[in-house]
Amino acid sequence: MKSANRVKKIILRYRLSIGLTLAVLLAACIVLGFLNAKLMATYNSSRSFSITDRNSNILFVSKNPNSYYAEYAETVPENFKNLLINKEDKYFYWHFGFNPWSILRAAGNKLGLSQRTASSTITQQLAKILLQEENQRNIYNKIKESFYAFALEVFNSKEQILKMYANSVYFGNQFQGIESASRGYFNSSPQNLTAEQIIQLLATINSPTDFNPASNLNIEKAKLLSRSLGVNAKDFIKPTDCQINIQKYASNNQPVLELSPYIPKIINKNLQLTVDAELTQNVRSIVSSNIDVLKTKKAKNAAVVILSARDNQIISLVGSPDPSSFSDGYKINMAVEPRQIGSTMKPFIYLKGFENGMRPYTLIDDREYKYSGPDGYPIYPKNYDFKYHGLMTAHYALSNSINVAAVKTLEFVGIENFNNFLTKDLEFNPVQPIGEYQLGIALGDLEMDLLNLTHYFSIFPNKGKLNGLKIFTDGIENKNYFPYQNKNVTPENYVELVNKILSDRKTGIDQFGAESSLNLQSNNYALKTGTSHDYTDSWIVGYTPDFLVGVWVGNADNSPTDAVSGQVGAGMIWNEVMQLMLNSGYNQNTPFNFSDVKEYQGTNGVEFGLSGDNFEKSQNIIENQDTELILSPHDNDVFLFTPGAEISLEARDSADWTINGKTYGSGQKIFFAPKKGGSYKITASSKSQTETIAVRFNATN
Repeated sequence: MKSANRVKKIILRYRLSIGLTLAVLLAACIVLGFLNAKLMATYNSSRSFSITDRNSNILFVSKNPNSYYAEYAETVPENFKNLLINKEDKYFYWHFGFNPWSILRAAGNKLGLSQRTASSTITQQLAKILLQEENQRNIYNKIKESFYAFALEVFNSKEQILKMYANSVYFGNQFQGIESASRGYFNSSPQNLTAEQIIQLLATINSPTDFNPASNLNIEKAKLLSRSLGVNAKDFIKPTDCQINIQKYASNNQPVLELSPYIPKIINKNLQLTVDAELTQNVRSIVSSNIDVLKTKKAKNAAVVILSARDNQIISLVGSPDPSSFSDGYKINMAVEPRQIGSTMKPFIYLKGFENGMRPYTLIDDREYKYSGPDGYPIYPKNYDFKYHGLMTAHYALSNSINVAAVKTLEFVGIENFNNFLTKDLEFNPVQPIGEYQLGIALGDLEMDLLNLTHYFSIFPNKGKLNGLKIFTDGIENKNYFPYQNKNVTPENYVELVNKILSDRKTGIDQFGAESSLNLQSNNYALKTGTSHDYTDSWIVGYTPDFLVGVWVGNADNSPTDAVSGQVGAGMIWNEVMQLMLNSGYNQNTPFNFSDVKEYQGTNGVEFGLSGDNFEKSQNIIENQDTELILSPHDNDVFLFTPGAEISLEARDSADWTINGKTYGSGQKIFFAPKKGGSYKITASSKSQTETIAVRFNATN
């Protein structure tokens, strides 16, 4: 019985011992796991992230929380690893993270029993770096680092530890890790480092401030190190060359003027932009060379925007000929500065006109009209050439950018309706309250920046759909800067009519000439130019079904140019950029869709509209709303009276004219010469209507 009890006690002790051992092991695993997780969290949060273009070319690298450049290499060159181990930790593959003899030597050194300097293992050095205790060298930290090092060894492979060390070690001049140091000092990737360059980096580790490759002390130390490692090193990189590379690296790691507003302040992942860096460089060269010419016409600034037509990715964004220059407002990104957009708004006005029953064959009388401005003063819309051209089609009017016809079209659409289209459908946020522009929208008074204008133009190559702008390829970051939601803003068939007009280069010859920068060796593009008041701004937005190119030329200080029109100024740059794009992979030669367009025989030949049109109704839809009998003068016009002065009296049809109740004459157009100043009541009577207006002649003192 006693023997049985003794056996039971032994078994119980054995079980307790096993349980206790397992509990200790479990607790040790939990502690080690916690230590490893802490170091891994620091490692993952200490890296820099790269910003690349759409073709994965690195544009710049962000700094980590310690203000270091810490690009993490995915692989470490074998030559670097072998030399590193030979220098720092020859028994790296044989220990478990710490060398007991090193710890004993450190303790002896602390107690004055040894003069030998203790050396840490690579794993301990990694733990020290991640714990940010590089400068706190004492026995307590040495022991603590050993525990952390052991945790690293338990949960990570030797190769992983080597990679983490290579990415974490500091090489001076804000370069942390082999990737950043290689690019910063030698303008090279780690894989292309020479043996000499590796030695120069390894010579830096123990004192990165004093012995980094940009220091004059580096080469001497590297020579000593190469001999101790048995490396035949000769061609070391001069410190002056390293200093030049450091400057290049720093300048290249600043976001360019146009992109800086879109880079998050806190970057916690690699980001890829939609922009094409090489294309943008070529576009900037085009802008710069043309501005050198345009400066003779007092135009010193320019901007270019290129978008993909289907999804509105920003392919290129150039807002300055040279962002590094402090002259001529080159530090201002003119691609996002609002300016009066001139006639570039006309396609949108005609688009709404087509939605409301107009067609390209609709007739519009280009003559003098009188309107009342917001301040009560009369407005007489004038054309670019200061001439009136009589009855014309909407097709001809838009092709030749006739101002008066655009005003009549906006009047037909209704200012409030068009303003709602701008602010609600397009979600445009105007500089001034939209209601203040009135008919001035058709005369180019509206302010907008080039990026937004080009964005809105994308409805034409994209079948009436307006997609939000994109500057990041992953799409996640885009809504932080461009919250616009994709939506259809107009039916496709009306867009086809606008595209048909804007792609017709023959009809616009009267205003733009047969030979022009607007003409390309392609039959698959459309465009609209614009010129603001006093030639302050020169615009053009052109597009194919594959891409859009918007260009602005002017001055950052808003001063006028020397008669630089949209065709002459922006057109020069646009022509070269379009040729660049047409010969690039962005051009897929996608044809415009004109499946809903139908030809009609009009008064002046073949015109086009939509299937099922009531041709007669649409042709006269504006003329039928113009019910004035007296075309000239206008009611309440004021003239200067001088002896012999006369004015023309013009009616829509032949009429009998009376002035102040007295018969004066008959005809569609006659002349009136007042004998003295004062007010006159003029009445015209045709077969169908009678109309009376009042005018005044003011005599000079």
